[in-house]
Amino acid sequence: MNQRVLDNRYELQELIGGGGMADVYRAKDLLLDRLVAVKILHEQFKRDTEFIRKFHKEAQAAAKLTHPNIVNIFDVGVMGDDHYIVMEYVPGSTLKDRIKQEGHLSVADALHVAKDIASALSHAHANNLVHCDIKPHNILMMPDGSAKVADFGIARAVTESTMTYTGNVVGSVHYFSPEQAKGTMITPRSDVYALGVVMYEMLTGQLPFTGETPVSIAMKHLQEQPRSVRQLEPSIPPVVEAIVSRAMQKDANMRPSSSELVQDISQAQQMLSGFSAGAAAVDPYATQVLPRVQEPVRPARQERYREPVYDEDDGEEKSIFKSKKFIAGLVMVLLMGFFVGAFMSFGKFWSTAEVEVPDVTGKQMTLAKQILEDKHLRVKVDEEFSADVPAGMVISQNPEAGAKVKEERLVTIKVSKGGENIEMPDVRGLKKADAVAKIEKMGLKVGRVSERTSDEEEAGVVIASDPRAGTRVTKGETVDLVISKGKKEKKSSGVPDVTGLPLESAQKALTSAGFKVGSVERKASKQAAGTVISQSPGGGAEALEGESIHLVVAEAGKVEEEDKGSKNKKKDSAKQEPAVPKPNEAAKSH
Repeated sequence: MNQRVLDNRYELQELIGGGGMADVYRAKDLLLDRLVAVKILHEQFKRDTEFIRKFHKEAQAAAKLTHPNIVNIFDVGVMGDDHYIVMEYVPGSTLKDRIKQEGHLSVADALHVAKDIASALSHAHANNLVHCDIKPHNILMMPDGSAKVADFGIARAVTESTMTYTGNVVGSVHYFSPEQAKGTMITPRSDVYALGVVMYEMLTGQLPFTGETPVSIAMKHLQEQPRSVRQLEPSIPPVVEAIVSRAMQKDANMRPSSSELVQDISQAQQMLSGFSAGAAAVDPYATQVLPRVQEPVRPARQERYREPVYDEDDGEEKSIFKSKKFIAGLVMVLLMGFFVGAFMSFGKFWSTAEVEVPDVTGKQMTLAKQILEDKHLRVKVDEEFSADVPAGMVISQNPEAGAKVKEERLVTIKVSKGGENIEMPDVRGLKKADAVAKIEKMGLKVGRVSERTSDEEEAGVVIASDPRAGTRVTKGETVDLVISKGKKEKKSSGVPDVTGLPLESAQKALTSAGFKVGSVERKASKQAAGTVISQSPGGGAEALEGESIHLVVAEAGKVEEEDKGSKNKKKDSAKQEPAVPKPNEAAKSH
């Protein structure tokens, strides 16, 4: 390419990349004598004044970010028609290139890269910036294995009061959050979802959702659950699976913040590194599979032989239930049962070591189990339906968080199975009170209740519901109802007089007055063709709103033909009549 210099400072050397918004060049900063990357907007955006304004505003906001895992922005400017951003030049490849080369990353490498990205996002989110387009293509890999997040060019400054974008959907469809796919509210947790997708791809080498069209992929982000990473790669630890699953929750409120995600990843790294370092050692508190313990059979005590004594009256042997052996064995069994029950309930009750029960409510089940077991606590999982807590998340725990208990204490966690799916009942035709009672009995909630007129149902009766009857709904879901107001009352008013008006004007006058135009009859008349001769009901008469008014309209041609015909008949009759002699002529003839 022909080298050119922007603002007498940035000498463009080579085109090194590009995207949907701009081309990226390697350039030399002549003032500071260093390599930089320059992003120049595409031609089609240069005349869009609104986009240019946002471009500069976003670049200035992103330039405030200073973090080791964010590509720094040095300058922003315009020369002629060229609008550009000057950024830190990072040699090397992208995360996407590395995934293509290696197939997928090791768990340790994936967690290391994910932690770098999460740290960068945490810093940006603390400064009210959302990236909106986290994907492997925008993650630059450093020679030491660390990662830098690039392309904050489409990030937008957000405030605590609003984080809504209007207009076109921003982002890349394979890494869309559900809220981006709908084009609605975008929050920092939208970036967390995208990072969850990136982690999924790093660990498995596959994308969670694919499809033939961008729309079909976006719909999967909204409606479908991805396959578990452990289904695709069984060697992935459950704690890592839980992190990915939580980051990719459909409900943004159930995802961790970027700072919480950094903590989760750090905790997982510590757990995995601790497991690797101590793999050869025997952990006395680790969960183990032990053989069934049986009570040793004690040899029978040798007793002095004694001649049996027979009772000649009944001849029955002494009952075994009254023997000393049976009573001793029964006592031992009861003691063992008490010991086992106490251990199962209270853990090592004989020990002085106590642990504090961690809070696992709201966490994914596998992550919750891992956290509790790491504290040397045993876990029991009970499942139940919940419309308020997503499936797989912990609803409650017993003992509660913060309680001091003995090691190996049993902690019971209740895990949500999601809302129970039921069929929406048909409440049409029911009175409002009966419909509400039926809906609430099914475990549903009544939402908005509106009214409208109906010619079929009397007032106070349900005429429609949303969701409709027969559809599958989740317990706890809200149902909107439409109640009949009864038939619309028709008012009577005077019919306007439209005689003498052209047909089109007459129709408009009647329609605007709330009446309908009924039959239109055409009839010969001396009036101008197309004008109304008469109407029924007549002008000034009282009629109900919406009643039909019948019109008679003059038809051209027929009247003239009838007039000519009558004149011709008169002429013919005059020719046929005999001539009558005058009185003088009659007298002369005699």
